[in-house]
Order: sequence, then C-alpha cells, then structure tokens
Amino acid sequence: MQSIKEKLNLDHLPQHVAIIMDGNGRWAKTRGKERTFGHKHAIQAVRDAVNACNEIHIPYLTLYTFSSENWNRPDDEVNTLMSLISETLLLEAEEIFSKGLRMHVIGDIEKLPPLVQEQMMQLVEITKHNDKGNLILALSYGSQHEILSAVKQISAKVKSGELTEEEITEKVFENHLYTKDFPPVDLLIRTSGEVRISNFLLWQIAYAELQFLDILWPDFGREDFFKCIYDYQAKERRFGKISEQLDEKK
Repeated sequence: MQSIKEKLNLDHLPQHVAIIMDGNGRWAKTRGKERTFGHKHAIQAVRDAVNACNEIHIPYLTLYTFSSENWNRPDDEVNTLMSLISETLLLEAEEIFSKGLRMHVIGDIEKLPPLVQEQMMQLVEITKHNDKGNLILALSYGSQHEILSAVKQISAKVKSGELTEEEITEKVFENHLYTKDFPPVDLLIRTSGEVRISNFLLWQIAYAELQFLDILWPDFGREDFFKCIYDYQAKERRFGKISEQLDEKK
C-alpha cells in the first residue's frame, strides 16, 4: 500500500508544525485503565511524529508536552507525568542526537522538578550544534503567561529608557517571547476531537492552518502525520490577501 508520503510535494512543506497531543486519558479510559496508562502508551505516537517530521525534513516541530494548567491535575497524575518525562528524556536522548535534531524547551521551566530541569538542559546542551531539525518541547507552558511576560519585559525597558514606545514593533515583541528563535507556526494539529487551542502559541499561530483530528493521541501514527501535511498542501494560504494577488507573484 502506497504511503501518503509519496504524494507529498516536498517543495511545499510547512517550516514549523506544532501539535497539541490530546486524548491520552480518554484512550486509557476506553480500555478500563487509569489515565496514566494512556500517558505511558503515548510515547510511540511522539516517536512517530518526530520520525515522520525528520523523514521529510520539516525543520521545526513543537510538541505541547505539559501545559501550565496541567499543574492543576491530581498529584498522582502530575507525578507520573514528571517521571515519564524524565524517563523519556533519558531513553530518547541518543536517538534525538543520532538524528541530528537540536532540542529546545519553552515554558516556565523553573516550576519543573530539579531532576527534569537538569536532564532537559543536558539534552539541550549536547544537541546545540545539531542542524538536521529542531524539536521543541513546550513544558509548563502557557501562552497567556508568555505574552504577559513579554509585555513586562518591554515595559521595564521603556521605563529604563532602553526602549521607546515608538520602537515597539511586532518584531520587538516577538523577540521577547520564548519562541524568538523560531519561525511562526504554519500548521497546528490537535488530536482527540476537541476544537480549541488551550492556551498554546496564541501569538505564533496567527496565520497557521488548524487541523483538529478525531483520533486520540496514542493512536496517532506516521501516516496520520503525513495525511496532515497532505491536507495542509491543499490549502491556499493568503495571509490577508486575495487569490489574485498571490497569482500575480507566480
């Protein structure tokens, strides 16, 4: 059976894909298991997404791994997730490095357990010279907090005289976000059938194509990723213009 990958136009790929990995708990519940069972079985879906992205050379992949709101979940689930993140970082470190991927982490990292912080920073450090792609984990991340933090940083610079009000541009604002070194998101994927953004990359997805899938995250595979890219390529991205304006540039 032909892979959807063979149908892709490799000259028309998104530069930055972001994924809200949702549905682990419901996946486990349908099997009569605890929510944590779903989290543990979601690791293969992460591998498949990273591998598929790497296969077709999409340079940036951001995964919504743990949101700032997830801290409000039951303690046993949070503790399991932290342990799982720690274990996964150790298990996948060699694979990430061997693929030439550079690791990044965005979010309120100081809230994470010290061991997880240490392991993440080690992986960020050892992969900093890799140039085959960028894997970005959003951990303890909330977009509203990120935007508020940027506003406070800019306000402080205006107050100190380092920056004037007239000098504040979209680019200046973006340079104060966690994602200042990454391009805007071209494609946002959310699994589990929920149709919402959940405080994820609100600024960065301003012109992204949004795809909401009925599939639960642990069931998401390589072909599902390629199907998302195929559907993305069928869209006309106008960025506020009309089709005729885009045709004139061809």
